[in-house]
Amino acid sequence: MKEFDSIIIGSGVGGLATAICLAKAGQKVLVLEQHYVPGGWSHSFTLNGQRFSPGVHYVGLVEEGQSTHGLYSALGIANDLVFFRMNKEAYEHCLIGNQTFDLPAGLENLKDQLCHYFPKEEKNIREYLSLVQKVNEELQLIPKLKGLWQKLTVPFRTKHFGKFALFPLKKVIGWHIKDATLKSVLNIQCGDHGLPPKRACFPVHCSVMGHYFNGGFYPMGGGGGIIKAMTNGVKKHGGEIRVKQNVAKILIENKKAVGVQLKDGQQIFAKNIISNADPSITYLNLVGKEHLSNSLIKKLKNTKYSVTSLILFLTLDMDVTLYGIDSGNIWMMKDENDDANFEDLMSNTIAEGDSFPALFMSCTTLKDPPSFNGRYHNFEIVTYVNYDHIPNCDGSDDYHSEEYMIFKEKVIEKLMNNVEKVIPNAKKHIIQAELGTPKTNEFYINSSNGNVYGTEKTLNQVGPFAFKNKSEIENLFLCGASTLSHGVTGASFSGVSAAAAILDCHIDDLLVANPDQKIRIYDAEDPATWPEWVHVKRSDKMRKFV
Repeated sequence: MKEFDSIIIGSGVGGLATAICLAKAGQKVLVLEQHYVPGGWSHSFTLNGQRFSPGVHYVGLVEEGQSTHGLYSALGIANDLVFFRMNKEAYEHCLIGNQTFDLPAGLENLKDQLCHYFPKEEKNIREYLSLVQKVNEELQLIPKLKGLWQKLTVPFRTKHFGKFALFPLKKVIGWHIKDATLKSVLNIQCGDHGLPPKRACFPVHCSVMGHYFNGGFYPMGGGGGIIKAMTNGVKKHGGEIRVKQNVAKILIENKKAVGVQLKDGQQIFAKNIISNADPSITYLNLVGKEHLSNSLIKKLKNTKYSVTSLILFLTLDMDVTLYGIDSGNIWMMKDENDDANFEDLMSNTIAEGDSFPALFMSCTTLKDPPSFNGRYHNFEIVTYVNYDHIPNCDGSDDYHSEEYMIFKEKVIEKLMNNVEKVIPNAKKHIIQAELGTPKTNEFYINSSNGNVYGTEKTLNQVGPFAFKNKSEIENLFLCGASTLSHGVTGASFSGVSAAAAILDCHIDDLLVANPDQKIRIYDAEDPATWPEWVHVKRSDKMRKFV
């Protein structure tokens, strides 16, 4: 039987990044995916001809010279990617109560805009955002330090990080900002790590804010555009990707990972096994407790996973731009009480009440202009919930009970009430409204309790306390959102880090920028920046629809 150098379980961006790096290094690589399409949280799918992406809503640092661009350039896939710059004046719209605050691209622009909204807090705004920038820069510096001298001088190189790293976001922002509404605006991106301010790790929040200081960008083709480029990159270097391959267990012999066994009993062997699945699934389901140390079993027992989600995939037959909808994301909050709103989301009243206290909403047909057919607009509307309060979350495979379907209908109605706060009478123009639940996440993504960000990003589960790429079992490695970092870019970097551990080199050795690889970037809001082929693609879409 054919033996591979490396088998990767799961084809999320972490697994695909690992596969590209190892295949480029000359390894025989096999990627196994249990879903019928690759991509994990970053995949795209179509409903009645309309495309949706459950996990990719925007990406930061995409421009030349920035880290995401450098990552895709080094992986050799930048030329295959097109990104659209979201509204530069308001890539984030913060709707708090009956007030709207727009966040522009550019750190200085953001400072000026917030000072315009909250003139009494000007000094505090500038100091706080400068602190966020410094902590983020120092956080990114830590893994790049090499040699004894650089490591010995870490406390001097990362003094801002060191001073505030051990405190939750709520405490640090409270030391700097007094206005409650301003705090809510600055904390709006808590949705990008899924924790309320009182529990959020301050450096993680700085990392998220820093990632988007230069604005938001959306890939052409949605998340599937990134996955297509990555899968092509794997295949270009001789790697193989197989879908509908459900791994039942990781084969362990003499405390070494030697291969995998599929659900149908087939065994495939390799020198290295890399799991892009959650640590609990990897260690407890695929490896088995009998092969684990007591300390790892204890760590797994204490591991908490991030929030899970409800996602409404919505198509409207109306011109939503008449209501101010553009390529910017919308974050809707009932009021400025972030922690209370989060607790409300986590309560057992998911299907009760008129509307949700907080949600995220974006129009993909405005973020990805070639996807617009001239008439229908697509939206992805996300809110967080407690997994335990979803009907039929009892581990059974068939969860589509009558209770579950009634629950979904109630939730759709409730989410649409939120939508109608910004798009009046939207319910009368629905073409389709399909709800993804935590059970959907479990079924398609195979994430523990349907989580969206891997492990919960609290202080005791990030940085040195996160799961390592190299496991305690020889030749078994991990990648994905529970290791180095979360999000599209963070998970991708985790894959490069796992490859570096396998190849016994530094991550920088695998991230050498290729000057021949450049991402094409156009403004979603400005057709004048689009090349002719984008206009043709858009026209073809409209003509086919008519």
